[in-house]
Amino acid sequence: MNIFIITIVGGGTKSLALLQNFVATEGTDDEDDDSDDDSDDDNDDTSEVKEENGVLVLNDANFDTFVEGKDTVLLEFYAPWCGHCKQFAPEYEKIAKALKENDPPIPVAKIDATLASAVSSRFDVSGYPTIKILKKGQPVDYEGSRTEAEIVAKVRDVSQPDWIPPPEATLVLTSNNFDETVNEADIILVEFYAPWCGHCKRLAPEYEKAAKELSKRTPPILLAKVDATAETNLAKRFDVSGYPMLKIFRKGKPFDYNGPREKYGIVDYMIEQAGPPSKQIQAIKQVQELVKDGDDVIVIGVFKGDQDPAYQLYQDAANNLREEYKFHHTFSNEISSFLKVDLGKLVVMQPERFQSKYEPKMHVLDIKESTDATEVGDHVVKHALPLAGHRKTASHAERYAKRPLVVVYYTVDFSFDYRVATQYWRNKVLEVAKDFPEYTFAIADEEDYSSEMKDLGLIDSGEDVNAAIFDEGGKKYAMEPEEFDADVLREFVSSFRKGKLKPIVKSQPIPKNNKGPVKIVVGKTFESIVMDPNADVLIEFYAPWCGHCKKLEPIYNELGKKYKTQKNLIIAKMDATANDVTNDNYKVEGFPTIYFAPSNKKKNPIKLESGERDLENLSKFVEEHATKLSRTKEEL
Repeated sequence: MNIFIITIVGGGTKSLALLQNFVATEGTDDEDDDSDDDSDDDNDDTSEVKEENGVLVLNDANFDTFVEGKDTVLLEFYAPWCGHCKQFAPEYEKIAKALKENDPPIPVAKIDATLASAVSSRFDVSGYPTIKILKKGQPVDYEGSRTEAEIVAKVRDVSQPDWIPPPEATLVLTSNNFDETVNEADIILVEFYAPWCGHCKRLAPEYEKAAKELSKRTPPILLAKVDATAETNLAKRFDVSGYPMLKIFRKGKPFDYNGPREKYGIVDYMIEQAGPPSKQIQAIKQVQELVKDGDDVIVIGVFKGDQDPAYQLYQDAANNLREEYKFHHTFSNEISSFLKVDLGKLVVMQPERFQSKYEPKMHVLDIKESTDATEVGDHVVKHALPLAGHRKTASHAERYAKRPLVVVYYTVDFSFDYRVATQYWRNKVLEVAKDFPEYTFAIADEEDYSSEMKDLGLIDSGEDVNAAIFDEGGKKYAMEPEEFDADVLREFVSSFRKGKLKPIVKSQPIPKNNKGPVKIVVGKTFESIVMDPNADVLIEFYAPWCGHCKKLEPIYNELGKKYKTQKNLIIAKMDATANDVTNDNYKVEGFPTIYFAPSNKKKNPIKLESGERDLENLSKFVEEHATKLSRTKEEL
């Protein structure tokens, strides 16, 4: 309410009229202001359930209150910018109308998942639109088409009083049934999980959908799960160190699962894994084609037949390495003669493009009764790389993990028109590689590795051919730009061997003020802070765009404050997208990644693998591994 003090000089009807008009006008404004205030209050009340074209609008504030006590509710999680959501909107309004006319009516609601983050997180919403049916508070995934007829039919079915959810397609394994189940299965995928694990919760619906899909195949491919926190003996037996851990079992033999973690990816991967790991070769022509046109190592097992014990052993080895290499086998005496090897032999050879006068054309292993699958696999891995191979981004990360690694970058193209030029530069590399057998040499296409070359400072070198070396400790060295030749490369590699080269380190500027509770680490200070032998260090590797990292930040700051008085304990963080981690023992494969580096074991840091990332668990992790922690009188 506004209060005015008005002085009227003079009198008369005109003055009175002006006064009345003023009061009337101000009164109207006050009423409008009050109305606006009321309107603002209404707009701020997010707990009110509104309706848009027959569809109820729910959010974090009103969701629980609305669904409480309701038998069946249809939910759509959407994003305002999502094209599929916009396209689906008219159909969803028809669904709302149809279910409103149901007896009894079934509420139909939508949730803006970009705003209602708490509810969306609770229901593991990862794509838009996501449709779920809530039955007595429990979510039922909808996997059919987005049509009125199919959705209405499904919701009406779920709303029936006698409806019960179908049994899970995922088998539940315990110590009582584990061995029997996995030993009998030709192939089965097993997830070891922890009930509290966030990654496990996100995987669960995708895993179940994949299990349903794969159960329909002939023969079915089984998916199972083990609660590793309850079945501790099973977890220990299979070295479960983090969650979720997935393993493939073939007649009881475990193999690592390295596939995707969403429905269609799991399905495709397991279908491929269910097939044989080795392809049969029946004609000499097939071998000749592999040698003449191949672009990768050739692995061929030569056996008497499919009952040959050596063949069975070879299959086990092939299953272990099937994602990294293409395996072949033959039962042909003609091919055996062509390769000039006896039956029971494993041949590893390079295609023509990677053969050279400096290395043997093939490497042969005699598979005896005493040979095991590990020995077979080691033979393949040992001889898989030629003296100077072609390093590719998509498939060769593991093959070229050995250090020191010498890489020569240029336009690598083995097509007919460019083959001669590609081999010209590769031959220069071979001349040097033969003299440094302890190093791995590779050529790499400069376009494929433009990001790596940029980090090395070579992207604008002005040279057609550039080179770099990556050492065991994670350091990298760039060759000074000059006209490339075998002698130039030899000098570069020799200087590295003698320790004369200065490493290249991608780094943000060193912070001028670094006295906060969480110390900032950059590429140039990684060695001096994290590898300091006088201090225990907890280091978080994060990405600025990572949602999990943003959620962790206030907790991590609290952790830093908690231990700020500890002189020999450092709580630190590093933007791993803008800085090099200059030690290979600290591998960053996701965000956030957290390691504890004890003062006496800097080369063997302990990775935080499990548990909630809250203050209590992080503190427990620190205190469990700390070597320099001092206690106050109160704590003692």
